[in-house]
Amino acid sequence: MAGRQSPGKRVGSGGRGKKALEGKGPTPKARDRHWYSDKKKPGRPAQRQPRQEGRDPLTSPSVVCGKNPVVEALRAGVPASQLTLSVKLQRDQRVNDILDVAGKRHIPITEATIPELDRLAGPDVTHQGVILTVPPYRYDEPLDMAERALDRGNALLVAADGITDPRNLGAIVRSTAAFGGSGVIVPKRRSVGVTPAVWKTSAGQLTHSPVALASNLTQTLKSLKERGFFVVGLAGDNSDPIGSVALGDVPIVLVVGAEGAGLSRLVRETCDKIVAIPLDPKTESLNASVATGIALYEVNRQRQCM
Repeated sequence: MAGRQSPGKRVGSGGRGKKALEGKGPTPKARDRHWYSDKKKPGRPAQRQPRQEGRDPLTSPSVVCGKNPVVEALRAGVPASQLTLSVKLQRDQRVNDILDVAGKRHIPITEATIPELDRLAGPDVTHQGVILTVPPYRYDEPLDMAERALDRGNALLVAADGITDPRNLGAIVRSTAAFGGSGVIVPKRRSVGVTPAVWKTSAGQLTHSPVALASNLTQTLKSLKERGFFVVGLAGDNSDPIGSVALGDVPIVLVVGAEGAGLSRLVRETCDKIVAIPLDPKTESLNASVATGIALYEVNRQRQCM
């Protein structure tokens, strides 16, 4: 890695002295953060959870990959046990920021070869030579997420129905955070959970827009309706254009289905309104995350115009 003092020397705090590692105050307790899950029992070491991407969202990853996701996770105080960097990593401002925060938080820093990082990240995940080892992700509770959203006003949630591509979910999380949403709800079954690819695609926005897990998405949507949310489903059929429906003055749950399959029957029947994004006739449909971003923009536009 560029900037090392001698071959084989392990990275410490980025060359900073002892004083630089003292930090600026205590980090909030991990148990107070929504993403923390303590799987340890007294007197016993933590056991690494096996990865089952796309199968069981309760089995969470133990790594965050990529420069932006790692620096966002570190800044947000996500508990971490190790930072692993490529031996050939080139220093830039993001790497400097990562080393600075990791040093202040006394997180051990080690080096590894690219093949070692590839194995740690898992298949099809671009790690950019930076991997942060974290505890399993703890999913939020949908109704708790909804209550916090209502307390803040202009409540906006996204429900992802049957999204199995982690990059789609990561992009949905990123768009939700960008347009002021409070979080994303996914069903426990037939849906991808929070994986290293989700962290990477979200560009670290999972720290700002958490993911909640619903045992039954249809029942969760009904409970949200009882709390005053207006449930809007996105569909590609001859539904009303989203721009023709007033969405700016009520709490919203935007429900998006997988590309091709769309919304499941029960979820669609639970929605208060089904809307569509007008497309050129030559275009059959949009990617789920792209459609979500456009719909969130429209909701945000209407709210800004009020």
